[in-house]
Amino acid sequence: MALGPEHPGRVRGVGAGISPRQFFNLPRPQRVKFADQLKESVRIVLQEETKKMEARTKQLVEAEREHLLSQLSHLIPNFDPSMLKPKTSPMNPMSDKASCSGAEVRSLHLEDDTARNGEQQEQTKSGALDNQDEEKKEENKDEQKMGETIDEGKKEEEKENKDEGKEEDTNVEEKKEEKQDEEKHDEEGDEVLDYSNVEVPSSLQSLCGYVETTLKPQGKIMTFNIEKEVFGADRSTFVLHEDITQFSGMEEIGATVVAVYMRCLYDLLREANMCSMVGFIDPAQVSANAGSLTDRSRIVASRLQKTDGEQIFMMPYNPGRHWVLLIVRAKRETVYFLDPLPGNRVVDEEGKNIVNSALKIYNSHIGRPGRKAPIWKTLPGTPKQPSSVECGYYVMRFMRDIIMDPSLEFEKKFAKGKDQAPYPQAAIDEVRKEWAEFVCLHMD
Repeated sequence: MALGPEHPGRVRGVGAGISPRQFFNLPRPQRVKFADQLKESVRIVLQEETKKMEARTKQLVEAEREHLLSQLSHLIPNFDPSMLKPKTSPMNPMSDKASCSGAEVRSLHLEDDTARNGEQQEQTKSGALDNQDEEKKEENKDEQKMGETIDEGKKEEEKENKDEGKEEDTNVEEKKEEKQDEEKHDEEGDEVLDYSNVEVPSSLQSLCGYVETTLKPQGKIMTFNIEKEVFGADRSTFVLHEDITQFSGMEEIGATVVAVYMRCLYDLLREANMCSMVGFIDPAQVSANAGSLTDRSRIVASRLQKTDGEQIFMMPYNPGRHWVLLIVRAKRETVYFLDPLPGNRVVDEEGKNIVNSALKIYNSHIGRPGRKAPIWKTLPGTPKQPSSVECGYYVMRFMRDIIMDPSLEFEKKFAKGKDQAPYPQAAIDEVRKEWAEFVCLHMD
């Protein structure tokens, strides 16, 4: 009674004009557009229906397959159903090819299963399609009803867009520049130099011979155990004969090839007593499609936490179709961006968020408030790749050039105004030779 009536939006005992959100440091409420909520709910409903349809179709295919196997077992004496199972080769999670050529990786398992089960699918296709047609008609009716509701929501959305128009205008120019860079990237991606006449290093020739005489005929793979000191945790990976063949032909390369070369560079660091100065982050665990952004940030943060502060970490990163190199200097909260493609390139937003979040976790770990935002520096003076498939080789060469300088003055070496001509082929062949020699040590 002495305090009087309660007034909403006020915190007692801290003075006038202080709201609960300010006093308790609550996050600003985010407005969620009605149309976005509606679209998300429609998407979830459609996904659930699609999963149900796929499950029913799978049941039909399995039933037909069992029926077919039972008929074959009656017609063929001593029939073994395992004869129909496809022979699969091991898939390496680190061997996804990635370059700036825009080539999409196709699923070999899907193609094999489709070809092998073609007859069974023809038998079940008519019944499954009839069921799908009826379900699609019902879904179309639901979508039409939802569409009418979305139109109503769009009117409300237009009002909100007017308020947000000013903020969006500030990002238009940046988006246009990014789009121009992507278009330029795609145009360059169509150009591929002819490397058929390039001389292959002798060690790589020996490795190719091993592919033809042992790996291919016997269906073998080459296994590598990468020690904990290299990426912060013990891990195993393996090189397929396709990796070696494509590497020898200067074709696009994947995370396996890059990671194996980083293991090779670790030996050079150990010989030069530079392991406390330079560290590596596994490209297969931080590149696109390697997991959620949070998981990848934690992986980077765990590596940064094992440094004394002055150590730099080299992180080859593939946002999709292209390799770049990020160098993280945790103590200075500075990240360097090296891109082998010509033009004014900008770092991928997802990669930037991964490293920024990792630095925040690192600052929290050492009890430092840190900067409001880490410093990002683009080093435009790197040599530029001549066509669309060399990005992985150039990133490998970048790392080699950096660790071969004990002073680690890479910022001056790749500063603006330096020569941006492509590497001579001899420089790339030096990297390929070292990679091949290291892999040859693991031949049986």
